Amino acid sequence: MILTIPDLLNKSDLEKIQGLLEQGTFKDGKLTAGWHARLVKNNQQLSGRDTIAQQAKAVLTRALQQNAQFGLALQPRRMRPPLFSRYEAGMEYGFHVDDAIMGADRGLRTDISFTVFLNDPASYEGGELVMESSTGEQKFKLPAGSAITYPSTTLHKVAPVTKGVRLVAVSWVQSLVRSAEQREILYDLDRVRRSLFDQEGKSRNFDLLSKNYANLLRLWSET
Repeated sequence: MILTIPDLLNKSDLEKIQGLLEQGTFKDGKLTAGWHARLVKNNQQLSGRDTIAQQAKAVLTRALQQNAQFGLALQPRRMRPPLFSRYEAGMEYGFHVDDAIMGADRGLRTDISFTVFLNDPASYEGGELVMESSTGEQKFKLPAGSAITYPSTTLHKVAPVTKGVRLVAVSWVQSLVRSAEQREILYDLDRVRRSLFDQEGKSRNFDLLSKNYANLLRLWSET
């Protein structure tokens, strides 16, 4: 399931992160790439140990934790600290698949990847997030503050930036529910039961839907 989340960051948080990134120190992005991905990775990333990076991570992480759609769709169990990336003109990230296991202790399974767009798409040319699918390539270039989530099994790339600067944050989630298909079923069921509650309140139909949602989550979750 590919899901876009508009306005994940409000104006205040977005401006705070943008201001912090202006002060930060960016290094070669190859330093955080896997052995094969570094062959096609050409970008810059904010030094993870930088105080500026820690402040920006705190703002973004709080926004993610408070976003209901993010929690309902992804069912997050654990999440990698976000990485802040910068693409100048001429930079790109060729087709790759994200590492299946991440972390110094190799303790996080990457079920879901996500990108948060941090600057106005009109301020740079190119730089689309491109995903390969059975129907061809899908391209995404979202407004500042918006996010896109997608299964980490997806082959994807960042198209070359031809003008301006592209700023994004990326990270990975290990979900309580490993299967993307099962997460989508749960997400759809939850949206329906919430809509039903708005229409009918705590009705018999709502209770039956809630029972089956809870039982499927109980059946499919890994805790």
